[in-house]
Amino acid sequence: MIDASALTRCRHRVHLDAAFPAALAAAPEDIGVRQRQDAAAARREDIRRLLVEYDPERWVVIDAEGSMRTRAEDTVAACRAGADRIWGAVLPLERDTGRKARCEILIRDADRGGYIPVIVVNHKVTDPGRGATTSGMFEWEPREDPTRKPRSQVRDQMRVAQVYRMLERHGLASPARLAGAIGYGSDVIFVHDLSTILADYDERFADRLSVARGESATVPSRIGECRSCPWWPGCEEQLTLTHDVSLVATGSRADMLREAGCHTIDDLAAWDREPLEDWPHGAFEDAVVTAKAWLAGAPLVRRFPQIRVTRADIEIDVDMESYQEHGAYLWGTLLNMDGVSVYRPFVSWDPVPTQDEARSFAEFWTWLMAEREAAALSGKTFAAYCYSRAAEDKWLLDSARRFAGVPGIPTEAEIREFIDSPQWVDIYQAVSDQFICPGGKGLKKIAPVAGFRWRDADAGGEASMSWYREAVGYDGEPDLTQRERLLQYNEDDVIATKVLREWMSDRAESEIPLASDL
Repeated sequence: MIDASALTRCRHRVHLDAAFPAALAAAPEDIGVRQRQDAAAARREDIRRLLVEYDPERWVVIDAEGSMRTRAEDTVAACRAGADRIWGAVLPLERDTGRKARCEILIRDADRGGYIPVIVVNHKVTDPGRGATTSGMFEWEPREDPTRKPRSQVRDQMRVAQVYRMLERHGLASPARLAGAIGYGSDVIFVHDLSTILADYDERFADRLSVARGESATVPSRIGECRSCPWWPGCEEQLTLTHDVSLVATGSRADMLREAGCHTIDDLAAWDREPLEDWPHGAFEDAVVTAKAWLAGAPLVRRFPQIRVTRADIEIDVDMESYQEHGAYLWGTLLNMDGVSVYRPFVSWDPVPTQDEARSFAEFWTWLMAEREAAALSGKTFAAYCYSRAAEDKWLLDSARRFAGVPGIPTEAEIREFIDSPQWVDIYQAVSDQFICPGGKGLKKIAPVAGFRWRDADAGGEASMSWYREAVGYDGEPDLTQRERLLQYNEDDVIATKVLREWMSDRAESEIPLASDL
């Protein structure tokens, strides 16, 4: 039996999950996965309350405390009775086809009969633009939306397609072949056209079911999913023993190399043919150098003899902490001037989203611009640094939009003037431009090469999400020790950026080999 999540999952993981259920159950819980599950459950509850309380007479709510079998029987009975809206639907297990599924909402198609599945998810399903079809939250009225464009989410497509196929089994599917998804931050239902999805779904389902039932062989290969997979330690050991090429060229790149007869890291390091065409994610030559570096045990490789990084008289390192899409609760800064470094956090401990976030952001921005202006007035150079600016840029701009008009909040134009200036420096980009990084480019991967270590062994983005929930009291009384832990983690991040920048200026050229040295 498989649910739709298996259809976008690693094939080898599907095999291992099915073949060794006891080992899977005993595997340590992944903190990040649990956080996402908890956040999704909270999101579903918010939507349930919104919809059901708006018009309770229209809804049949399936008892979530009942057994899966009872809930499935109640769902089918509600459909047979012609319920207008059903919350918490469970479809009967199909032991012959291998399907199982749940769905937050079933909406009766008043015009054509049958039911339309609608799921509730904790990620965005549309972006600003044009081309999406949406419906209002309280009435099913699909229409072209001039303000939104679809955000591709294959996992959502597979999930609604599986529910639809199971509704078909009982003669309960709407002939309209439509489905919906309510995403994070949305006040509409995004409409999926199942007629464009079902063929892909059927192919994927047949493949994964064959794998789960042991009818198709699989082998491990490194992909992005490995980061949170409970089976990764075993797969990594196997791949390392064989020098599998996916360790240095993950995902589709490994598939391309295997098709070209290149199966091991050694094969790639010895590549003497023309580069592969349509090579994704960087230059093919970088992949060859990465393979050589892996074999040599080199954590980084210089692209150029000289390493350059922007330096200034007054330097400020910035690191932002956010909680999912709810808000940016902490702007951590490290002011470096005249050989002295001072950490200063601008933080709100009200659970985000909160208006207090505007206060902490305004204080951060006012302070940063004051330091910038003071440098200019004193004739000193100024630079502010971050590591991988995408998140900081997003929350700088988003905060300006959300809190426009609040005292101290800059305009979007003011934010853009700063982030587009040479005074806003992304050290991640400086690393990417000048180094080949066999082990990855994340700050936690690169800063240790420069000699920096985090004080907290568990420090990381996923862990900080859990610490934040405890720090602000999402699940009980606020834990002040977790607030200190978050501040220490944030301080270490800005210090790591400083250490890395200084190492690039002072020692990288003597410590890191050139590609030609390999």
